[in-house]
Amino acid sequence: MVNVVTPSLAAVGPDQAAGLKNLQQLIQLRWMALFGQIATVAVVAHGMDIPIPEHVMYAVLAGLGVFNLLSLLRCRSPRPVTGPELLLTLLVDVGALTALLYLSGGATNPFVFLFLLQVILGAVLLPVWATWVMVGVTTLCFAGLALWAPPLPLPLDHDQGLASPYTQGMLICFVLNAVLLVVFISRIVDNLRERDTRLALLRQRAAEEEHVVRMGLLASGAAHELGTPLSTLAVILGDWQHLPHFSSEPELADDVAEMQAQVARCKAIVSGILLSAGEARGESSSETTVCAFLDSVVQAWCERRNCSGLHYHNAFGSDLPMVADSAIQQMIGNVLDNAADASPQAVWFEARREDDALVLTVWDQGPGFAPQLLPQIGKPYQSTKGHPGGGLGLFLVFNVARTLGGDVVVGNLAEGGAQVRITLPLAAITLAEDAPHGI
Repeated sequence: MVNVVTPSLAAVGPDQAAGLKNLQQLIQLRWMALFGQIATVAVVAHGMDIPIPEHVMYAVLAGLGVFNLLSLLRCRSPRPVTGPELLLTLLVDVGALTALLYLSGGATNPFVFLFLLQVILGAVLLPVWATWVMVGVTTLCFAGLALWAPPLPLPLDHDQGLASPYTQGMLICFVLNAVLLVVFISRIVDNLRERDTRLALLRQRAAEEEHVVRMGLLASGAAHELGTPLSTLAVILGDWQHLPHFSSEPELADDVAEMQAQVARCKAIVSGILLSAGEARGESSSETTVCAFLDSVVQAWCERRNCSGLHYHNAFGSDLPMVADSAIQQMIGNVLDNAADASPQAVWFEARREDDALVLTVWDQGPGFAPQLLPQIGKPYQSTKGHPGGGLGLFLVFNVARTLGGDVVVGNLAEGGAQVRITLPLAAITLAEDAPHGI
């Protein structure tokens, strides 16, 4: 079965999520740097027999490790990760690197070029002003090391090529810079790409919701305009029904009765539109239960469609109080209409409770959704019916579910036919057990 799920928003915005992921990337990079620095100190002190204050350098690295553990705890906080916070994190790294370089030769240490790694990370992660702060701080640290740090007792025998310890140190520094930059910047680019994707989804959702608002205003205005002529027609038909000419002709009387029924249906549709737009809801809403509401929705749909092929199963279980919501009623009606249009002979509708959610599933024996249309389901005017306005039904279904905090999954069944599964959180549609009655 091929599924299309409405995208749901995370608890944080795209920029906040990107900041948190960038902090996590810095933590991972710091672990890599810590292990590399520990290995480097051990190799220099024991493999190359270069005199350095090994124990003091390990103490600095231990402090950096403690800071990284604190950073892991910070990642669990719901507060957004800001630019100044990332700047402070990088400055701690610069401070630790400066201390290590001071203890191992200062500006004469070939690993002094790791300052460039900090500047590049700042340019990727930080705003412009913070990047220049990084440039200034690292420049001052380099200058301070050149002025006050004791030099490393390494001969500058560059003519020996890779046999020179200084050249070997520069090579290792270059490899470290290159590997860490590739790994880190690749991940940062992925984070930024994911943020841009989420921003694009938010923009698309805002455009769709604006489209719904425009349609709602248009429908509400049309409903107001239609109310008066429909009421006039109802009065005229009522008067006609009592005229001797109509009462003496059974066929004419039947026609008048049919017209009255159709006018009444039009008035009900207009009332439903106004109710969905939030008008007259206080006098039209009524308290009911989940099972009773679903049963009434199915009964009203069967009367309207005169469809004998619907197989309805209510497996919700223990009932809960709720307020009758015409938006949910129209949402269910739209899904059943689509299923009945595709498979008039048989449509299945099941309602059940899963944890704290109401799950509504509708499936049929029709041809299913067109494969090329599946990725577009839920967008307006995505339909194969070939008539104007097609595709708005599922578009409204997706928007109603999303407004209530739920989601919609659509797809094709392996044995044939289509399936629509709507999940609505009970907290959004039910009343509290101690809620006052008579709403």
